[in-house]
Amino acid sequence: MIPSIHDRGSETIGLIHYLYGPGTKEEHIDPHLVAAFDPLTPDPGRDPKATYEQLQHLLDQPVNALPAGKRPEKHVWHLSVRAAPEDPVLSDEDWAAIARRMVATTGIAPDGDEAACRWAAVRHADDHIHIIATLVRDDGRRPRLHNEARRAQAECRRIEADYDLRRVPAGDGTAAKRPTSAERHKAEREGRDRTAREELRETVRRAVAGATSEEEFLGRLKNAGLLVRTKVLPSGDLQGYKVALPDDRNSDKEPVYYAGSTLAPDLSLPRIRKRFTTPTDTAAQPTALDPSGASAPARARYVAVQAADSALTSITSEDDNTAAAQLIGVGEVLDALAQTSPPSSRAELQAAAGHFERASRSHIGAKNEEMYALRRAAGQIVHSRTALGRGPDGTATALILDVMILAVVAAARWHAARGHAQQAKAAQLAARHLRTAYQATAAGPLATLRAHGERLPAPNRRRHAAMVRAALPHLADRLQAEPGWDGLTAVLDQAEHDGHDTAVLLAKAAAQRELDSADSASDVLVWRLHHLGYITTPPGRSKPTPAAVPAVATAPRQEVMRSRRL
Repeated sequence: MIPSIHDRGSETIGLIHYLYGPGTKEEHIDPHLVAAFDPLTPDPGRDPKATYEQLQHLLDQPVNALPAGKRPEKHVWHLSVRAAPEDPVLSDEDWAAIARRMVATTGIAPDGDEAACRWAAVRHADDHIHIIATLVRDDGRRPRLHNEARRAQAECRRIEADYDLRRVPAGDGTAAKRPTSAERHKAEREGRDRTAREELRETVRRAVAGATSEEEFLGRLKNAGLLVRTKVLPSGDLQGYKVALPDDRNSDKEPVYYAGSTLAPDLSLPRIRKRFTTPTDTAAQPTALDPSGASAPARARYVAVQAADSALTSITSEDDNTAAAQLIGVGEVLDALAQTSPPSSRAELQAAAGHFERASRSHIGAKNEEMYALRRAAGQIVHSRTALGRGPDGTATALILDVMILAVVAAARWHAARGHAQQAKAAQLAARHLRTAYQATAAGPLATLRAHGERLPAPNRRRHAAMVRAALPHLADRLQAEPGWDGLTAVLDQAEHDGHDTAVLLAKAAAQRELDSADSASDVLVWRLHHLGYITTPPGRSKPTPAAVPAVATAPRQEVMRSRRL
């Protein structure tokens, strides 16, 4: 059950007209009162003699009793309470009881308070009610409504238990503000799929991904086509910013601006500023171009693979502040991938990034310096799309998606262990979209690997099969029966040719994480071997820099898959 406290209004009669009217799409059916502050309150929905003006006059009496200069301008309070689609249809009596609980818990009409605010609950659909109240008590004082939204949420959790309704994950106050009903109706009238608030939040979030300064961040906002206003202190320092869509106008034809903090808690300028961390050690930073000839977008993804692999360890560690920082970094990498990946996977990646945005926020403070590697990787992904005229190869994208799935699943478990129900659910939804994107991306590279594995000489195939049986006797039969076996054989052959001890590599790959839950253990091992090949140096060779790209990963783009070197 979801409670929504809407923006306060100044005209009681206007909201009454809406509640008893047909709705924007004729969706209001049989509007009528289910409860009110006074059992004798007139109901224009069921009583043909009652009028909207009578109800308005009764609710506004305490407001109008005040001297003109002391009447609050925004005196209309509006709460809607909606049941889940799968919940049973509640009776009017049930909704009346729920309405009384909601006005009591929020402070509108506490139990036993005879001088409380006046209110009425209107039902015009099976699954929800609206509560209208005026914010002057009968004794002329104002109600105490501190944290009424949080109290309404907590009461809804108790109502769900009492009525055996769907249990909605409890929030913690870190969620982004939902669009108002007025914003939703405006979007519908203008034929928009999303409200301006939602579109702006996504655009601003992507502009943050990997940005290293206020100037770069604001420049990205302008490049994305947003109108940007900034507030500058007398010292010359930037205090805040607002953004607007060029075609989102108010009744005076002026742009409707939103401050970053109203889009999401972590999009205020001070919170964004904390992400602009300067590394203490720049010696290990990768160079702009890869010596092996990989495209800049592919190379940026290989850097992100290494950063995400490292973040996985942090997320599963006992340092919550480090883990919280890594989750923010994972979110930025997802935003960067959503902006730069091919059309075949872009929609799924955008959905994954949108869901994970919720999972990147909690009340646990982040060690901002710990997210630098991921933020740097996100920045390289964003910048690399214009560095060269080529897109990322499928292998590079599949590699980063493979490790990002693990990171997002780890985030879901981390949140669940700490009771962050909404964040855990959001991470689970993000993982679902990531898996779909991975499947679309990995199909081509895996098919190429499998084709090469099929063409290997029979002695090579028998040698690799024997090695797998010796190294992983409990998995050998399963691996050889899977369609991905030929691809695994091809990667092992490549690693052997490069001088690696394939038995050692395979044992390390299998030991990294469990394989029982994998749809294809052989495909999982292919990507793990790519990762290990990225960081493992064969005997007699110098250790590559962190920026080095594994030969097996760049091989498909170099068209050496037809040879022994893939």
